[in-house]
Amino acid sequence: MNTSSRATILSRLRRALPESSTLPELPAVGPWQVFADRIAQFQQVLESVGGQVLRAATVTDADALLRQNEHWARASVRCSVVPGLGDSTFDPQLTEDPHDLENVEFAVLQGHFGVAENAAIWVTDDTVRHSVLYFIPQHMALVVPSGQIVNNMHEAYARIRVGQHPFAGFISGPSKTADIEQSLVIGAHGARSLIVFLIDDCPRLS
Repeated sequence: MNTSSRATILSRLRRALPESSTLPELPAVGPWQVFADRIAQFQQVLESVGGQVLRAATVTDADALLRQNEHWARASVRCSVVPGLGDSTFDPQLTEDPHDLENVEFAVLQGHFGVAENAAIWVTDDTVRHSVLYFIPQHMALVVPSGQIVNNMHEAYARIRVGQHPFAGFISGPSKTADIEQSLVIGAHGARSLIVFLIDDCPRLS
């Protein structure tokens, strides 16, 4: 296709675009779903999608729980970016090439807050050097302060500043996929298991 033809096609497409419309006004406090016990709802939903919630009063208590996990105990390549929770066989902050993380078996990472209605956890790239760590480990644990569970995605988006991070997103449960025959596969393209530590006395991320 020559430049003239391309310009002609794009020009016609632009002329055919529908008129833009303003975004709807959403009330700050609306008929959004709320829960009497946000943590209980978060746990119920996360378990329904294949994850696990472990409550702990302190990081030290969470560390004791982690060391009882068979996947953590068996992992020959593992790392933690949460001080006092687990240990690391290498320093992920010193890893130059993200491809070198392909053999990570277990990673303990940080989440900013969780959402009760869908068990999603907000993660950003400022807690790890390479964001691939949120997807490439065989098994993963996310640490979230127990006081940082919001009711719904409306409350969640109110906390997010778009464009603040090169990478950010929500993670809910381990990786999974299902086909037309309703066969669910856990760990299809990411972590095969996910533990969420809800810690009462846990430093809150900014």
